[in-house]
Amino acid sequence: MKWAFTLVFSILIWGQSFAQDQHVFQSDFLNQPDTAWVFTPENQSSDASYPLLYLLHGWSGNYHYWDDIIDCQDYANRYGFIIVCPDGLYDSWYLDSPVESENQYEQFFEKELSTYVENNYPVQKQHVFITGLSMGGHGALYLMEKNPDYFAAAGSLSGLLDLRDWGNQYGIDRILGISKATDPNKTLEEYSVSGNIPQLIVANKPLIVSCGTEDPFYQINVRFAEICNDNLINIQFIESPGNHNSSYWRSAVKAHFAFFKELAN
Repeated sequence: MKWAFTLVFSILIWGQSFAQDQHVFQSDFLNQPDTAWVFTPENQSSDASYPLLYLLHGWSGNYHYWDDIIDCQDYANRYGFIIVCPDGLYDSWYLDSPVESENQYEQFFEKELSTYVENNYPVQKQHVFITGLSMGGHGALYLMEKNPDYFAAAGSLSGLLDLRDWGNQYGIDRILGISKATDPNKTLEEYSVSGNIPQLIVANKPLIVSCGTEDPFYQINVRFAEICNDNLINIQFIESPGNHNSSYWRSAVKAHFAFFKELAN
């Protein structure tokens, strides 16, 4: 199995050492290298362990998108989290493609990325969280559905949680082979967060979902929250003015950090 080569660097700011590591994975499951940026709290104790939060970017983004809008080092320091920002490879949708054998992101996450992080960082294994924006919001909840024992909770910001009606946009057709599928709608449902509600019921883990009221995915998020409530899934749904943009995500992600922090206490 291919593994990872690591670019490890520490940034010295005002005499303080901030650990920011970049790991480049040459994976058997992906058709190109994947970079993950890891932020750890400053001045960490050698015998301390920390909650872990994966932050997933949206369609057409990359591993440094979240740091571009919120300063992940500051959040790692403030909340005492290890933060991992992997690359979603532009339009992987963080899932295993049924038509492209070298686009198996779920397997990469399960077998390589998460294993590497837990083996190389002082992670509190009972406090592993995941959230993301847009495509990453879908990816975070989808990976929770597929790995309920690994995550303590999950979130989504402006997530496209139901892929139906969007099969010809954002690379979804390519990654799922919609144009060649016998039953395109069934395929889209199968790979949608909203199509796997029974797995969330069984997982029985807390969720936090945020969406701006001017967002094109707003109604999808409202319906998802209603379905969760109807099925007694523990969900905190936050709707507020905002569109599908970095200004909204920069503001809305604060509630996600607070939500996960409370669960880790």
